[in-house]
Amino acid sequence: MVVGAGLAGLTAARELDAAGASVVVIEAQDRVGGRTKAGRVAGTTVEMGGQWIGPGQRRISALANDLGVETFPTHLPGRTVFCEGESRSEYEEDGEIPFTDPASLREIQDVFRALGDLARDVPADAPWTAKKAAEWDGQTLETWKLGHAENEGTSFYFDLAVESLYACEPRDVSLLGVLADIASSGSFDGLFEIEASAEEYRFFGGAHEVSVRLARELEGRVVLGSPVRRVVQEEDAVLVESDRASVRAEAVVVTVPPALRGRIEYVPALPPMHDGLSQRMPMGAVIKCHAIYDAPFWREAGLNGRAESDTGPCKVTCDNSFPDSGAGVLTGFILGSDAREWGSRPVVERRRAVLECFARYFGDEALGPVGYGEADWGAEVYARGGYAGVPTPGLLLDHGPALQEPVGRIYWAGAETASEWSGYMDGAVESGERAAREVLSTLAGEQEGAGLPSRRHSRFFRGGGGLQVAEPDRG
Repeated sequence: MVVGAGLAGLTAARELDAAGASVVVIEAQDRVGGRTKAGRVAGTTVEMGGQWIGPGQRRISALANDLGVETFPTHLPGRTVFCEGESRSEYEEDGEIPFTDPASLREIQDVFRALGDLARDVPADAPWTAKKAAEWDGQTLETWKLGHAENEGTSFYFDLAVESLYACEPRDVSLLGVLADIASSGSFDGLFEIEASAEEYRFFGGAHEVSVRLARELEGRVVLGSPVRRVVQEEDAVLVESDRASVRAEAVVVTVPPALRGRIEYVPALPPMHDGLSQRMPMGAVIKCHAIYDAPFWREAGLNGRAESDTGPCKVTCDNSFPDSGAGVLTGFILGSDAREWGSRPVVERRRAVLECFARYFGDEALGPVGYGEADWGAEVYARGGYAGVPTPGLLLDHGPALQEPVGRIYWAGAETASEWSGYMDGAVESGERAAREVLSTLAGEQEGAGLPSRRHSRFFRGGGGLQVAEPDRG
């Protein structure tokens, strides 16, 4: 069975089902999709969670294509707004960043290049084995930055890039963790930029549509609204107890973020390496804010909807409009410590501050949206933050193997456990495929070379209040 109906869990279930195994997916929430999530604001679809993919992310691209979910290019034409101190300027997407101190431009390029050079010595699938793993995992990215960035503009832009990628400050993340992510995806600046990067394409209908269609294939075997509380390993089975049902199966794939693994009780208890992982890999902090307009007015001014600023609450914005809708959608991100601060304030105050940000970047017309909506991922009970788990100093060296290493009949998946594109949708798909292979390999060995697990069904034997099963979305 599988715990979690996000991309990782549904991919694992699909692979197991295709191999002839009987599978049940149990999901805590009343929807599928995990950290991809749809919303409706003023009659317009908005993406509340993960949404972008890039040309190097072959697994999510292939899966979406197989399911008939089409993509479109992220809106790029036009100029990006750049705010540094009291200065506001604009630059073409393929132009130079207009720092107030021109020396910052060369230095930020050198800093990004230096990170890329270090990442070449980091095995993406086992970064804790790098020759300098102890040195790099023993320091924060902030400490490393202080030794490489002399200009104030460089420091600001570097911080902005890190906050945009990890939803935390450089002081929170391990240098080794960042190098591992670069190794798993290509380059640091490639993660932050849009064209030919991790943010080049979006999905028609929203990224959650991939999970909706995966669940449709598993019709009748995705149970919603049933948080898992306890996992008990028996001699030849594993018992998974949730609020609405208990299931006995030959194996379980747990796909919750590492930070939430510890909220499930395990009998017997997890080994210290695995238990410590959940205590030392917190989620980032992000509030995703959407303003809906009758049309994307900023495009008429030659702007692309993207802003980069050293002043919040929204230091990064994007044009999040769908091409098949006339509405304009501006999306801003409140990140890291700003998200924790603003998350404690009333929504009316937050809305006002966000719209003032948008007006500073794109003009006073931004003050009058026809709708406003937001997603505070730190307030999501079954996410506790976003975008992904943050690799804190010492985490990979002490607990890295626990990201993937099975514990008896418990297997692990989720975006953070991927060897390629860790933390991204593509990584979630990769992890689901890997976990399914591990389960099938183990069960095949147990059945004396039969090559496949039996079609023995995971068995419900206790329930209450009625089970809510994911209905196939025909819309």
